[in-house]
Amino acid sequence: MSFETIELITEPPWATIRLNRPDRMNAVIEGMYLEIQTALAEVRDDPRIRSVIVTGSVLRRDGIEKQAFCAGADLKAHSSAGRGPEQRRQYVLLAHETVRQIYEFPRPVIAAVNGPARGAGTEMALACDFLLMAEDATLALPEIGLGTFVGGGVTYILPRQIGLTKAKELIYTGKVLDGRATVELGLALACVPLSRLREESQKLARDLANKAPISIAMAKRHLQRAPDLNFVTALQREAEAILTCMNTADWREGLRAFGEKRRPRFTGK
Repeated sequence: MSFETIELITEPPWATIRLNRPDRMNAVIEGMYLEIQTALAEVRDDPRIRSVIVTGSVLRRDGIEKQAFCAGADLKAHSSAGRGPEQRRQYVLLAHETVRQIYEFPRPVIAAVNGPARGAGTEMALACDFLLMAEDATLALPEIGLGTFVGGGVTYILPRQIGLTKAKELIYTGKVLDGRATVELGLALACVPLSRLREESQKLARDLANKAPISIAMAKRHLQRAPDLNFVTALQREAEAILTCMNTADWREGLRAFGEKRRPRFTGK
């Protein structure tokens, strides 16, 4: 399928969703959200794909390259006089549904942030399982400074990652974080030179592809639910997940591979 605002690059065992409105610094519009959802649905049905990388694009103009992950909502579209209250509501709900699909995608999602991420771009990145930052890339949540409010589950995700006080600082002030600062805060897994960002994101995707897909899906689901559970309920749900995994071909393959001192060949069955 062809897309207008993104690129979907399938390179099993991973797929890359590249935000592709470089002339607008990949600012999101309704069409981009819909295309991200379509791309996620497409790779969800592909058993060869073990993880998804979300990244931005580069604007090349007059011999100058300008990196962008996602500049947030396209404010030109928001300021249009033709967008009424119901259209604004539908836009917000569409944005939230897209972030939910990223957050709950059954396989790991890696955000490879190559350039500035603001507002909705930061929200999509934080919804991913892993965040890899280029050294010169930046994150910020400027919404309150614009008289609006954060979305994408940030008030749920951010305090659980960095604590309530730091989350308040980032949301209240719109503070801009560079790649190194995101690692120091515990938001990002790593910060690397831009020239290595693609390589490092694919290395992580390759490492994840060597693990049992059903087990990773279970781990993702349980880790994301954990803050809302008491200890006893967490134990019960983990027991159910273990027993589910024990009924899979991958579990049997893992045992055989261990005994034969070789790398397991997981199939997701």
